[in-house]
Amino acid sequence: MRTRNLELEQNQTATSLAVFMGAYNKNLPVGFPQASVKALKKFQIMHPVLFKNGDEWSVIRHRKRLMDWLPSYNELS
Repeated sequence: MRTRNLELEQNQTATSLAVFMGAYNKNLPVGFPQASVKALKKFQIMHPVLFKNGDEWSVIRHRKRLMDWLPSYNELS
């Protein structure tokens, strides 16, 4: 019998922007820029193909791409 992988299930679950932001910032490696609501909304605009299901976020789908993009994001723009 297989055991459930709760961490994997959490990472695949679609969630709100606020919940995703909290989880992302909580588990962020030292030295990486933190996500803000403004940055996440800009990320959604810049990557519409990742949001075909509306305003749903998931760690497995968005975390890596956000980590790659966020250092280039300018909060003032």
